[in-house]
Amino acid sequence: MDTPESPAYTTLNLGPTHPATHGIFQNVLTMDGEKIVDAEQTIGYIHRAFEKIAERRPYYQITPLTDRLNYCSAPINNLGWFMTVEKLLGVKTTRRIDYMRIILMELARITDHLICNSVIGVDSGALTGFIYVFQERERVYEIYEELSGARLTTNMGRIGGFERDLSLKAVKKIREFLDHLPRVMRDFEKMLMRNRIFMDRTIGVGGISAGRALNYGFTGPNLRATGVDYDVRVSEPYSGYDDFDFIVPVGTQGDTYDRFCVRQQEVWESIKLVRNALENLPEGSFHVEVPQFYLPPKEEVYSKMEALIWHFKIVMGEIGVPPGEVYHAVEGANGELGFYLVSDGGRTPYRLHFRRPGFIYYQASPEMIRGSVLSDAILTMSSMNVIAGELDA
Repeated sequence: MDTPESPAYTTLNLGPTHPATHGIFQNVLTMDGEKIVDAEQTIGYIHRAFEKIAERRPYYQITPLTDRLNYCSAPINNLGWFMTVEKLLGVKTTRRIDYMRIILMELARITDHLICNSVIGVDSGALTGFIYVFQERERVYEIYEELSGARLTTNMGRIGGFERDLSLKAVKKIREFLDHLPRVMRDFEKMLMRNRIFMDRTIGVGGISAGRALNYGFTGPNLRATGVDYDVRVSEPYSGYDDFDFIVPVGTQGDTYDRFCVRQQEVWESIKLVRNALENLPEGSFHVEVPQFYLPPKEEVYSKMEALIWHFKIVMGEIGVPPGEVYHAVEGANGELGFYLVSDGGRTPYRLHFRRPGFIYYQASPEMIRGSVLSDAILTMSSMNVIAGELDA
């Protein structure tokens, strides 16, 4: 017979193949009925050794690897990587390039937050909002397609700028998106923000204090939900963010509801940033002169020997990078996305490390769900926005 000193616990495997995990990772839960007594994570199911692969790839061939970190906001990963290489090379981009990067990174942040918050709604029993906002993600993907030819894994940009300028069609699509999204956002917030069922399911669920979040190394919306206003765009401005005024939203309780609200407000701030960057977009070229790393125009490759030689050398990865060591961080949709790059002067990185915010904050999951019921653990994971590609790398 079981005694109070030795209760009958059961072991429940949540994942690795379970729709509520939003990726391929496993949570081994020790359950007392519906209550979670303990939890242990198992990761690595889609580990692809990106950092090791990068040691054997020319710099421009590393970009597709960054696509596959947080694939919900791939342009932020792409452009953060290019900024890191530019920092090592000492390349200074123009304000037009910087503003174009802001436009695309904030569009990526909007889509990432829309997906995360609508999935929180799904996991609390509200499917309608998810289907509604997914139409807005489609609008952004059409903008990506116009600029890069791709939708999800965008491989967007180049060292020194972009492969093409903002077309009139792309600008038109961005303006239409900015005009349409606020109405959708207001409707979405009416569905959930003050919905009594949603509030009961999320307030006080999966909370963490500011001190514990900092101890774990939290950044991004998950940290700001605890009341800490750390944002890389403000603390270490890059790409011209210091030219714009925007609010860094913070919460107070660090729970699922606060994480939802912080992301909602960040979408509104991103709308303002995209609009301001587009309205104040300077004239000029969409790339700076970096002939060692920027592919020459195709028409010149077909007609000029020098352009053909440079094209061949760049594609084959025959150009070395000066030795050095740099770290560059951008504010990814999930927090501080950092690139630590070491070059020994060769054609490929000597060492490359990705600071993946999802990998860092997922370690707090057992503490955040311990003592809650299973359905609350699902919501907590959703609100943390654990992306398996970013988690494993």
